[in-house]
Parts: sequence; structure tokens; C-alpha cells
Amino acid sequence: MRELLVGLGGYLNGKLIVIGEWGIFVYWIVRACFKRPFDLKQIREQVDEIGYKSLPIVVLSALSIGMVMVLQLAFSFKRFGARGLVGPVVALSIVRELGPIITSLLVGGRVGSGITAEIGSMQVTEQIDAIRTLGADPIKKLVVPRFIAALISFPFLAIIADFVGIFGGMIMAEMELGVTPRQFLEGVRVEVTFTDFFSGVLKTVFFGLLVTTVASFVGMRAAGGTQGVGRATTLTVVISLVLIIISNFFLTKLLLMLWPVV
Repeated sequence: MRELLVGLGGYLNGKLIVIGEWGIFVYWIVRACFKRPFDLKQIREQVDEIGYKSLPIVVLSALSIGMVMVLQLAFSFKRFGARGLVGPVVALSIVRELGPIITSLLVGGRVGSGITAEIGSMQVTEQIDAIRTLGADPIKKLVVPRFIAALISFPFLAIIADFVGIFGGMIMAEMELGVTPRQFLEGVRVEVTFTDFFSGVLKTVFFGLLVTTVASFVGMRAAGGTQGVGRATTLTVVISLVLIIISNFFLTKLLLMLWPVV
């Protein structure tokens, strides 16, 4: 029993040390964001990589989610004669939860794996050490552009996902329930507030921070050649997605305390 407790304590202590190192790493990233020079070209390139190139998967996923929600709810709405509620129910579900969380999971998996693979490859081939030798800061050069680009791209992708998801729901509502687009949008306008929309988008800023910092942190700790890079990439995807799902609960609780649903 004693050996079990000692082993468990050692394991937890090791994980706490890693979390502490990640926290310090985040501090250095935020600090580097305010240091000159500001590489706007790199930031634009990363916005294109993280944001623009993620648009197809976000649009297709959001459209499918909006349409599937109406398909699943159509029977119940018909049964209870509540067709007028389809717009508000679908829109609130999308803008508060499904739009931001699905966008962050899809984009986070794509972006996180790419960041870790790229930085991890540079780490195992000693390119990051070469950057330090030349007197440059690898965090400023490699991590900060991706960090800023994610903070910009994630909210905009979530906004696009919200509108596309609602559009998909509107199409299926007319086909399955006979709810006209005007009726659907009127229900959305009345019931969905700016707070509902803003609270969902705000969470994606934190999700973007999580994905880029975890991916960069794991990439810079990669070791063991190409196999090590592969393990680091897998670890990044798993950790990022789990953290997004867990943190979503706490962020939702916090936002509901700040802006209660009336």
C-alpha cells in the first residue's frame, strides 16, 4: 500500500511540475507578444494557415450539425405542435455550445498537430538551438505568430460556424416542418440575444490559447527523432481536445454566473 501511495505521489508530482512549466511557458509567450519587432508577415501567414485553410471543414461541419439538429427535433416539434420553437432552440444550441466547441475541436486537432509536428521537427534537428545560438528568441520567432493568429482565427471561425449552422437548420426546418425562413429567423431574432452569441465566441479565445500553447510546449519538448515527433503530435491532439472539453464546462459555468440566462 505504501509503495502504491509513493508511486502515485511521484506520478502526480511529476504532472504538477509539467503543468507549472507549461504555465511559465504561457507567461513567456504573453510577454513576448509585446516585445518588438512585430512580425506582421508571419502573423498573416499563420492566420491564413490556421483560419482560412480551416474554413472548409468548419463550414461543412456546421452546416451538417444545423441540419441534423432539425432532423432529430422534427418529430418532437410536430408531435407537440411547437414548430415555432425550432428556430430559437437550434440557434441557441449552436451559438452557445455547438458552434464554438465543434469549431475548436476540429480546428484544434488540425492546428495543434501541425504546430507540434513543425516545432518538434525543428527541436529534434537542433534548429531551435541554432536560433538561440544566433541570439534570437525561439518563442518570439516560432510561437508568438501562431499564438496571435489562433486568438484571431478561432473567434472568427466560430462566428462563421454559428451563421452556417443556423442557415443549415433553417433549410431543414422548411423542408421537414414547413417553417418558412421568415418564421425561423423571427424566432431567432426574438429569443437569441447578443450575450448568447458573445459568450460562445468568447470561449473560443481561450480554446485558441490552449491549443497553441499546448502544441508549442509539447513540440519544444520533443525528443527521440521522428518517432518522438510522432508521439508528441499524438499527445498534443489528445491533450488539446480533452482540455477543450473539460474547460468548456468551467467556462460555461463562469459565463452563466456573469450573464445569467433569463
